[in-house]
Amino acid sequence: MKSSGTAQINFRGSHHSTVKMARDMSDKDILKMELEQLKKEVNTARTPVAANCAETVSFVEALVPNDPLIKGVSDDKNPYKGDKGGCIVT
Repeated sequence: MKSSGTAQINFRGSHHSTVKMARDMSDKDILKMELEQLKKEVNTARTPVAANCAETVSFVEALVPNDPLIKGVSDDKNPYKGDKGGCIVT
């Protein structure tokens, strides 16, 4: 693999300075960085998407009784109701 002058690396979580720095690195150094990143990622705990979706649905359903977007806000707790008047657009 021959260097083309500028190397572009796309690491997860990489910062702009890392990409800038990669321009001055040899292909061997870049491959070493990629290998180190893959070694870190291989140990990342993973769960199936279906399990994550089920957990998300359970979480959202548990919050439904207190969700003001679903249940609405009672007049006594609504800061936009009361003696302030209203706004009519004509």
